[in-house]
Amino acid sequence: MNKNEVEQSIIENYQKEENMMILVFAQWCVNHDLDPAALYMKAYPDQANNPALAQALELTVTKEEAGEISNETLLGVLSLFGNDDLAFIVTEEMAQLKTK
Repeated sequence: MNKNEVEQSIIENYQKEENMMILVFAQWCVNHDLDPAALYMKAYPDQANNPALAQALELTVTKEEAGEISNETLLGVLSLFGNDDLAFIVTEEMAQLKTK
């Protein structure tokens, strides 16, 4: 591989992993009867139309079909990608879910 091919491969791998992180977030929301788009908008109000989130929403399944995604797993994945604003909003939702 030449330098450009290596760089392109790294970019593609990062994008795939980022899409997986978004899918984990979206599925966690579905599993807890939360609206992923609404939570995302709270964290990133300037990113109203996020194509990656829209794609992830198409890939989610019902909470009955989905496996459990622990709170710690979600926060860890968000942390890996530096989504601190989203992690903050998710943490607030987790606290509210505990009180219900």
